[in-house]
This record gives sequence, C-alpha cells and structure tokens, in this order.
Amino acid sequence: MASLLERILRTGDKKTLKVLRKYAETINTLEDEIRALTDEELKSETDKFRARLADGESLDALLPEAFAVVREAADRVLGMRHFDVQLMGGAALHLGNIAEMRTGEGKTLVATAPAYLNALTGKGVHVVTTNDFLAQYQSDLMGRVFRFLGLTCGCILANMDPAARRKQYAADITYGTNNEFGFDYLRDNMAWSSDELVQRGHNFVIVDEVDSILIDEARTPLIISGQASGDVNRWYVEFSKIVAKLDREDDYEVDEKKRTVGVLETGIEKVEDYLGIDNLYEASNTPLIGFLNNAIKAKELFKKDKDYVVVNGEVMIVDEHTGRALEGRRYSEGMHQAIEAKENVTIKAENQTLATITLQNYFRMYDKISGMTGTALTEAAEFQGTYKLGVVEIPTNKPAIRQDQADLIYKNEIAKFNAVVEDIAERHKTGQPILVGTTSVEKSEYLSRLLAKKGIRHEVLNAKQHAREASVVAMAGRKNAVTVSTNMAGRGTDIMLGGNAEFLAVAEMERRGLDAELHADEYNKQWDEVFAQAKKTVAKEAIEVAELGGLYVLGTERHESRRIDNQLRGRAGRQGDPGESRFYLSMTDDLMRRFNSGMAERIMNNPSMPDDVALESKMVSRAIESAQAQVEGVNAEQRKNVLKYDDVMNRQREAIYTDRRAILEGNDLQEKVGHFLEDVVKAMVVEATQVGNPDEWDLKQLWLNLKQLYPIGITLSEVTEEAGGVAHLSAQFLEREILSDAQYQYELREKQIGSGVMRDLERRVVLSTIGRKWQEHLYEMDYLKEGIGLRAMAQRDPLVEYQREGYTMFLTMMEGIREESIGTLFNLEVPTGAEEAAQAGPSEPAPATNLQYTGPDEDGHANTTREPASNPQKNKKKAKNKR
Repeated sequence: MASLLERILRTGDKKTLKVLRKYAETINTLEDEIRALTDEELKSETDKFRARLADGESLDALLPEAFAVVREAADRVLGMRHFDVQLMGGAALHLGNIAEMRTGEGKTLVATAPAYLNALTGKGVHVVTTNDFLAQYQSDLMGRVFRFLGLTCGCILANMDPAARRKQYAADITYGTNNEFGFDYLRDNMAWSSDELVQRGHNFVIVDEVDSILIDEARTPLIISGQASGDVNRWYVEFSKIVAKLDREDDYEVDEKKRTVGVLETGIEKVEDYLGIDNLYEASNTPLIGFLNNAIKAKELFKKDKDYVVVNGEVMIVDEHTGRALEGRRYSEGMHQAIEAKENVTIKAENQTLATITLQNYFRMYDKISGMTGTALTEAAEFQGTYKLGVVEIPTNKPAIRQDQADLIYKNEIAKFNAVVEDIAERHKTGQPILVGTTSVEKSEYLSRLLAKKGIRHEVLNAKQHAREASVVAMAGRKNAVTVSTNMAGRGTDIMLGGNAEFLAVAEMERRGLDAELHADEYNKQWDEVFAQAKKTVAKEAIEVAELGGLYVLGTERHESRRIDNQLRGRAGRQGDPGESRFYLSMTDDLMRRFNSGMAERIMNNPSMPDDVALESKMVSRAIESAQAQVEGVNAEQRKNVLKYDDVMNRQREAIYTDRRAILEGNDLQEKVGHFLEDVVKAMVVEATQVGNPDEWDLKQLWLNLKQLYPIGITLSEVTEEAGGVAHLSAQFLEREILSDAQYQYELREKQIGSGVMRDLERRVVLSTIGRKWQEHLYEMDYLKEGIGLRAMAQRDPLVEYQREGYTMFLTMMEGIREESIGTLFNLEVPTGAEEAAQAGPSEPAPATNLQYTGPDEDGHANTTREPASNPQKNKKKAKNKR
C-alpha cells in the first residue's frame, strides 16, 4: 500500500515539475526587459504589483514578473542571480509545496522570490529556520534584497521584548525559529490586553529544513508551564521506595526501544499490598499509576552519569549529542521529580501547563504552508497526510557527480575509529578537505584525541555554538581542512570548495563596522567590491580542491533516520562539484545493538573475523536499513499519536482562543453576557426540575442557589402564587420569571455603576474567568491523558474515550465560565465613584512568573528554557536561558 501511495505522489510530482518549468521559461523571457530598468524603476514595480493585486489580479498571475524582478534585484544587490532551478523551487513554494533541493543548491536565495510575491498582499510572510543564528544571518543578507524593492524585513530572536517583537512581526517578511513563532502565538493567547499582542496573523510560511522542523521536532509539543499547586512530592518518594523492591521481568516489563514500561499482575499486587489499597486501578487511585510508571522509568530507563548527573544535590540532564550537563533543563510530566526521588535529592515542584500546542497544529493554522529541504521524499506520505503538502524534487542546477562508497563495517568501535583515523591521515596528506560526522560530542572528542596523536590539525564542532560553527563549516571546503562535527552541526550553511565567499564577505563587512540594516546605503555601496574580492580569494583554491576529489564526507555511525545520513552525505558534491562519502560502522554502534542485537552478537562472537578487517556485507547493510526503518516507524507512530491527542485539544483551544481574541480586540460583551445569563438560569432551573412532579421539586434549594448567583428580587411564594399554586408550576414558567428578574437586576446594577464601567467590568471578568478555567481544564486534560491508556484493558479505544470525556469536560468548563462570570459580575464590590469604579477589578492578574518554555531542540528532543522573573510580555528583565 505504501509503495502505491509513493507511486501516486511521484506521478503528481512530475505534473508539478512541468508547471514549474513553464514558469521558469516565462520568467526568462522577461529578463532583458527587467534588466533594462533603473534601480528606481525596479523598486517602483512593487507598488505597481500591489495596485494590480488591489484591482483583483491574482498572485499566480503576477508570479513571472515578480520573480523576474527579485532575480534582477538579487543580482544587483548581492551579486547572486537565481538559476532556473531556483526559480522552479520558488514557484513550488508559492504553490504550497515542499521543494526538495540538494544541499548547496541555494535554498536561502530560493525563498526570496515567493516571500516577496506573497508579501505584496500586506498580510505578512514568515520564514522559519532551525536556529537564531541562521534567522539573523538570512534576514540580514536577504533583507537587503527586500529593502531594495521597498519591503520591510524583520527577525524574531530569543530574549527580544514585546515591543521589538511586535515591530518585527509588522514587517512584510519576518524570519525566526519555529519555537519563537510558536511561543509568541501561545503568549498572545495568554495576554490581558490587545497592547500585549505581537503577532498579526498566519498568512504564508516558508519552513527551511522542513523535515527537521515538521518531522524530527514534531514529537515534542510547545508548552508554557508554571509552578503547580499541591504537595505531591511524598508520592514520588513513596513510589521510589516501592519500585526499589520490585523485580524486572517478575513484576514489570521494560521496552528499551520504545522507552515504555508495563506493570505485571504480581507487581500490581505488591504495590496494592504496600499502599494498603484493594484496587490500584479504581478511579480514585488513577493518579498513582503515573507515579508508579515514572518511578519504574527512573529506575530502568534513566541511567546516572549517562542520561543525567547529580551536581550539588541537583539532577541535571546530560545532552545525548553533546555529553554536557544542561543547567535548568528538566524532564516534564513528573519524570524529573521521579529521578530526584530515586537519587534522594530535594524534589522541586512540578509544573502545570498554562498553554500548549504541537508544531503540527501551529503550522496548520497558516493559510498557506511551504518548505525546503534536501531530504523530504522519504517522508512524502507523512507530509501529505499531516500537512496536505506535496513534495516536489527539484532538479539540480548541474549533474551530481558525488561518489557514495559502500559502508565499511568493523567488529568493534576501537577498530572502526582506528580505520577512520588512517583514512583521514592518508587523504590529509594530499590536502583534500575532510568533513567527519559523529553522533555525539563525546565521540567527536574521542576522535579529536586520536587525530591529535597523529598530529593532524582539525576543528571540532558541536551543535550549540551556531555562529562559530556556521563560519567554520563554511570554510570546511578549504584545502587541508579537517572538520569533526556532530551530524547536525552547521546545518543550513553551504560548504563550498575553496571556502565560502559569501561568509568571507559578510565577515569583512562586520570587520569594517557595517550593518546591513543600520548602514544600508554604505553597506550596499561597499558590498560589490568586498564580495568580488572574496570570490577571487576562493576561486583559485576551489580549482585545486576539485582536482583533489572535492570534499570527502566521512560518517562514523549511521543515524536512526536515513534522512540524517543523507543530509551528511549531501554536504559533498554541491552544484556539480566532485565529492565522495563513506560510512564507517561497527557492530557495537547503538543502532545495531538496539535493533539487531542477535545478528550483532553472532558476528561479535565469530572468532574468524579479525577486529581490524572491514566487512562489506549485504546482510549487514539490509540489517541497517531494517533497523532505520524500525526507528522511523516508531517515531512516525509517536508523531501521529501526539497529533491525534492534540487534535482533540486543538478544537477546544481554537474555541477558547477565538473568544479571548474577540474580547481583547474590544468586542462589546453586553450581548454575550446576556446569553451567559440566559444559559445559567436555564441550567439551574433544569437541574432543579428534571425529576418528578412540581411538588417534588426542591425549589428552596433552587432559590438558595439563585441567591448565591445574584440578588434575586422575587420570592418563591410570589412565583408560586403567580402560577396559581405549586401544582401549576412548570419549568418554562420558572425560567421565564427568574430570567426576567435576573435581567432587571443586571440593568439595575448597570445604572448604579454606569454603562462604561459595566462594559469594562464585563471584559475584565470574562477574560479573567476564561483564563483561570482554561488553565484548570488543561490540568484536568493532562490528568485524563495520563490514565487514558488503561481504558484499553477494558477493550475500549483510549483515543475515543479521550475524545468523549474531553468533550464532556470542555462543556463543563464552558458552563463554569458562564456561571462564574455572571456570579462575579453581580457580586463583585465596585466603588460608586465613577473614577474609582473605572479602575475597579477584578484587576487583571499579574503576569505569571517562573514560567518555563518547553519545545524541541534541533535534534527533536524536549528542551526547557526557564524564565525566572519575567515573561516576554513584560520587559522587566532579560530571560535567562537554561536548558
């Protein structure tokens, strides 16, 4: 079935390519005409395009001319002219596709044409990159093209205050990372006034490295959390003690591949005996199951000095890719507390979710979404299914001639790295540039020590110092360069043979103290000369390096995902350059050990296989592909599961956020509050009259409830007398009489405090109540999700149960919002003086402090940034970045 789907997708791909080629041909016919324009005439085309749009012409119709204008502007301003395939890639983006373009095909330049075209609508365009450095770099460089054509260009960076963010979002084109865009959306929906809002809508987005952002990072939702109330720490300690007495296999099972645990019947009985309860799975005991599972995971899946270290009484997560302790970063959903209990250190309070959204649902809000990457075809079906995005493979500008050599497989890691060092040493003698990819900084440093012993000069990079790594990776194509890097380091930066002229030129401009935005005129005046000199510097060396075979990419381990392997290979052979790639593997590599342990063990124990002899085996190659397919399948299922559950929340989130936004934007709430009043009165009457005859109704209790809601002006005896006795009462009559009285009392209250004050009070009360009830609801939904998997034991579909119960809880929350809002509006004490009353409460809640922002890092793992005393909504202190 999958192959059939792939064939269908490829058929659509061919049709799209024909359309894209036609666009490129049409753009080329306009080149002479556009080139003849002066700078001022070229810039004036922008206003002409806008006027034509206003007259009803479509963006599709404008595309050829707009793209031709951008191509000419880029050539004049940057000295970079779009190739035909780059125009095709840009057209694919405009049409709402993913453009798969090989590494080195100039994706940064590709984005300029569709960004310009769609920015003409005035609704804004967002360009998403994987880190702040790339966002800043691309907005500075490509922003020169946009500004030349009369458009504004902004960039969202971490720690910007709200005013700065608002200004950047107001630009025609805004660059930033997925986390920054997503968290700004969540913060906007926690705002207490329209003045705090920073975003202005979700029109068109171009996602660079789209597979990394929409696939790898999609397993981790964006979460803003604050400190939760309640003392649950004792349960972490209690369950840590219980689990210490349980035995693996006898009392519980562990699946290390999926990182899940399951408690067996004997284990359940032991836990019940320890706690003195009859049934662990009774509804009242459901929260305990989460503590139990986390305690087992802490014991079995999280290893001290590998996954975390204990420093000065604090549990600190170790980044699996860098081997470094990440200060401030914490596991979510009680996992960190379970590890703290295991290590017998102080347990820090658990956080409560205040706002959350998955990247899938964030990006699906855009009217049009597109993306670029060098590796998307392997995930084409998921892009189509989740985002309705087609993947179009754009041809290379020049034929690819890179040679991908067969994998060399060694018995163990020591033999593998010895062979790697020998290969590097031999090639380094010739001057051929070498890029080595490793899976962690720990292994990078190990290899670095081996190279140092050999006297081989080299650079070592990790994936955290974005600015430095980009500049080093950009120079990794120079003669004699040896660069050891984690697989993801420097992604988004071209490795050009002989060096990257563009980077050299930018560095020179910085040395001269010139900023692309602040000194635009002088920058543009000097750029051509500086860039031309940089190109001369690298041109001669590029020829020498090409004669040596181009860049040699050496992988020291296969990644879990084929895409990451392909990304590493793709560093070599850009733009038709020569290049070569090879992977060195061992049977003790994580991928082989975890997913093909049986075969690995057989080979390891084979005495006829020497340690230092490489194995080239189709069986092993198939095993590697099988292992990668298994991991990709597990990860895809995890993403699908995250999305299924968030889709339930998404419908609720959209309803709540739409209501909040309408209130913030100043919509008159008088009519809405009137409906609230009707609904609350009706619900109270229905509850009191739904059972039995009128003489069986507990009307005294109804009146007590009404008195708590508002200052009721009619008595039960008056209503009974009006109806002609209890026997003649009906629910409809009661509802009509009570509602009439409640509406009268509300009008009376408005006269007492004034209409202006009442409208302001309605806004404050409803906004405050929605915020509080929504936070409570998020907590309840988290609680529901934690235990919902148990429904499978009763032969029920957990997702269906989550949808059903979540909907019921949502309706209950909405009822609570209505009733609490009405009660507060009637009963809140408001000063009678107009000036004092205008400032009356409920005052808007103070911004939450100690917020934590959890989102994916570039490897897709959950990363938490703590904000100690301020929220970006308030520009008081700089947020302190922690991981």
